[in-house]
Amino acid sequence: MAYDAGDAPLAARLTGEAAQLKKRFNDAFWLPERGYYAVALDRDKRPVDACASNMGQCLWHGIIDDDKAPAVAERLMSPEMFSGWGVRTLGADMGAYNPASYHNGSVWPHDNAIIAAGLLRYGFVEEAQRISTALLEAAGYSNGRLPELFCGFSREQVTEPVPYPTACSPQAWAATTPIMLITSLMRYDAHVSRGGFWLDPVLPASYGDVHLTNAPIAGSRMTIDIVGSVPSVQGLPEGITFHREHRPWLTELMAQAGLPE
Repeated sequence: MAYDAGDAPLAARLTGEAAQLKKRFNDAFWLPERGYYAVALDRDKRPVDACASNMGQCLWHGIIDDDKAPAVAERLMSPEMFSGWGVRTLGADMGAYNPASYHNGSVWPHDNAIIAAGLLRYGFVEEAQRISTALLEAAGYSNGRLPELFCGFSREQVTEPVPYPTACSPQAWAATTPIMLITSLMRYDAHVSRGGFWLDPVLPASYGDVHLTNAPIAGSRMTIDIVGSVPSVQGLPEGITFHREHRPWLTELMAQAGLPE
């Protein structure tokens, strides 16, 4: 926002602070001998080495070092973490794992939508497609409505997702999960202050064609069609240009502005 407002000194200062935070995070939380990030630090600042889904959300934030991202993606999609219906909150090889617990082995749809978006950010398209497809298939067992969470039993063990007894349904962030999954795979993004709208779809062929109407942008409404992974857009307001590529990341914007990353 500082960059868009033309406040280059503030943008540079905040970007520098973010870079320091990223370095401190990777130094403190990365477990090189395990190939994943600790879920927390204890009171003595020692890493808690439980393998949890939280690190997938760190992909979405962009705080993970590029050289560590492949190991994180591999771990998230391992049999211990990926149940076949989604990524578990805690790995099945951890001491506290319980597929029927609230946080220690269950699958949360909104958590998985964020993970899928993070995987796409780092270029792991196939992995994001697997998570999205698994969740949309899981929704078919609950009348098309994803619940707050379901149990983390493996798809090899059960023929359908096992409901969590007290899961909220409907729940707001679970309800928005399919939207985030689809728009992430569409690589749908806007930056109105820069006059741009971006699409670069990587939807699986099994999803078929996509037709969206009445999508809001800059006080107007647009229609989007994706046929065979080829997007077209009608109704963009004046001053907004369509780009078939990913929206520039903050680091790219900073580089364009001549600011330190």
